[in-house]
Amino acid sequence: MIQGSWKIGGIALLAYVVWTTFTVPLGPGLLELRDRNEAASTDGITKRIETYELIGLGTHWGAGTEDLRVFIRKGQNLAQLPVIDVIDDTHAHIALLLPDTLPSRSWDVLANHPVDGTLFLQNGLFTDAYIIEPTAGLEPPVFDEHAPNLPHHFPFQPRIFETIRNLMLHVPMWFTMFLLMGIGFVASIRQLGQKEASNTVFDQRAEASVQVGMAFGVLGLLTGSLWARYTWGAWWVDDPQLNGALVTVLVYAGYLILRASVEDQRLRARLSAVYNLFAFIILMILLMVLPRFTESLHPGKGGNPGFNSYDLDSSLRAVFYPAVLGWMLLGTWMYRIRLQATQLNQKLQRLNQR
Repeated sequence: MIQGSWKIGGIALLAYVVWTTFTVPLGPGLLELRDRNEAASTDGITKRIETYELIGLGTHWGAGTEDLRVFIRKGQNLAQLPVIDVIDDTHAHIALLLPDTLPSRSWDVLANHPVDGTLFLQNGLFTDAYIIEPTAGLEPPVFDEHAPNLPHHFPFQPRIFETIRNLMLHVPMWFTMFLLMGIGFVASIRQLGQKEASNTVFDQRAEASVQVGMAFGVLGLLTGSLWARYTWGAWWVDDPQLNGALVTVLVYAGYLILRASVEDQRLRARLSAVYNLFAFIILMILLMVLPRFTESLHPGKGGNPGFNSYDLDSSLRAVFYPAVLGWMLLGTWMYRIRLQATQLNQKLQRLNQR
């Protein structure tokens, strides 16, 4: 019972992860400040009023203008925009007073609401040959970025949106592959240290770990390619992290091909162990070292901020960490099953040779 408890725990963790991944709602965010092209002149010469439509996702603005406050910010300059009308929870009409014939600027848009907290849209307003005068005497508002009145939700990320749920699938699969290839690396070292060449027990462990690790690596490539299609607009891009992951999988595929091409069991065990050591070193270089020194689209690489900088209330951690542990336990379970199958096949082969 005790030996099987970790398997039950892994299944329970994965059940929790799958349920929360697809049921926890996405938090509120700003999508766009759209020009409605309904300009009206105020004095006929110097200024005009433009109306914009502010569009949110998962917001709770209601049907009144009392609670919604909209600001634009450029550096230390801050201006508040009057809310003309709140159409529904995700749409509001905003007014903007623009002086004429001045250099163009881009502004960040901030929307503050008691339920949603403060929402931020970087470079959400391009003034097109107009400049905005900061509101005179406007005190910087106290922005609440945590949305304390909302239930548990995943953080809103521009360009990622709902695909942020793939974080619970894609990243833990690579972590599990690292674990399994690490098991194979240690097993190969111990295989090379064996005094009796006929003892291939560690070679069997290395083979089983690489076989299961390859399955998680392929799943990691597929989920990553799918994520890239919806966030970067292409199934594959010239990114060092993606290219390194593909090369790593191909290197380990070469390990399996090498094993299949050598018939002598002792020679196969020794050659495979040496190859596996270099394969794991290549994995570490391509996926852990090089992406940190090159430009990369991946979060947390090449100066691109990771998810932890956005997850202010740890809503992702409550699912991500159990996902990593759950997938690792599943991978370990699969490795043990594969190892038992390999050992059983070799016993049957020895019996048939007698």
